[in-house]
Amino acid sequence: MLSATLVGRLPTAMAPVALLLAARADHAGTGLGAVLAAVYALTGAIGQPLLGRAVDRTRLSVVALTAAALAGAAFNALALVGPARNPALAIGLAAVAGLATPPLEAGLRAMWPRLLDRRDQDAAFALDSASQPLVFVAGPVVATVLCQLVSPAAALNFCAAAGLAGTAVVATRRPARSRQPAGESVHWLGPLRSHGLLVLLGAATLLGVALGSMNVYALALADKAGSGWYAGLVPTALSLGSLIGGLLWWPANQALQSVAILFAAPFAPFLLAPSGPGAVALAIIPGLYLARWLTMAFQLGDRLAPSGTKTEAAAWLIAVIGLGSAAGTALAGQIAVHGPETTATVPLAGAVGAAITLNLGRRLISSPS
Repeated sequence: MLSATLVGRLPTAMAPVALLLAARADHAGTGLGAVLAAVYALTGAIGQPLLGRAVDRTRLSVVALTAAALAGAAFNALALVGPARNPALAIGLAAVAGLATPPLEAGLRAMWPRLLDRRDQDAAFALDSASQPLVFVAGPVVATVLCQLVSPAAALNFCAAAGLAGTAVVATRRPARSRQPAGESVHWLGPLRSHGLLVLLGAATLLGVALGSMNVYALALADKAGSGWYAGLVPTALSLGSLIGGLLWWPANQALQSVAILFAAPFAPFLLAPSGPGAVALAIIPGLYLARWLTMAFQLGDRLAPSGTKTEAAAWLIAVIGLGSAAGTALAGQIAVHGPETTATVPLAGAVGAAITLNLGRRLISSPS
């Protein structure tokens, strides 16, 4: 289930890079590519809570397979459409691909309590969190290799194939085919009535700004260095750092507020115009704290969410990170023409803003409200 989920989620890491490079290959500006990537992330953020609610009322297999088929069709159509020649159509297809992103991550997190004994659930969540960076290590690499050695269209076709293949394997498993347990009646706001969770969601949105804008920073660096490979290498280095941090570094008794500060500080050196190899090396450092940031956020979100809204709370965390990523991509895309040093202000601002939000809301997130 976990392995298939990782394969099915590859498009979420591949698509932003593939869309940026597809627009560039069609002689469109970085701005259009950034808009496509931002629309994909934004609609993905909108779709996850909606699809998650549909899963709660039916079955993961039905919802995920339908969504994967629709997203795959949109990716294949994008491979045939020239973004520069048909910008409106390309934007619409990117929106469909994002909106129909299969809810595999939220679905799997909701399944752990049903799949495993209580004593094994902590280990499962740790493995889940540590393995997530694999998607964001492999995704940009695969997208960049296909774009550079074959074509951006091939990368978009691969997005369709990977999403459908991974989802199909998940859908064949018995837990995905089982109807979700009926939940208790809750307030119409669901988990959003928790003040502490709202603080956490605000910080997660700003984290998404930092992550989404790094893709555009990488493209600006690639333009400056004259090598398209950096468009994939910088996001890959960030994800690789997250993988290393998730597997090897697991500090006890550390607050999320402290982890957020440690994540934010390493973005400052990007303002000093590092060389291409230097930027790749620097990107590993904030990544070392990323997996821990995400793991602690999901654990905290589960604790802050009112009874009966745990799955929806996880879906909202995923959604707001995607929303922030869309905003970061769009904002960075508008200033990328001024060079990577200027573009680097966006991920720094997002990461610092997340740390400030968590520290200002320390009292609210210390207990459910």
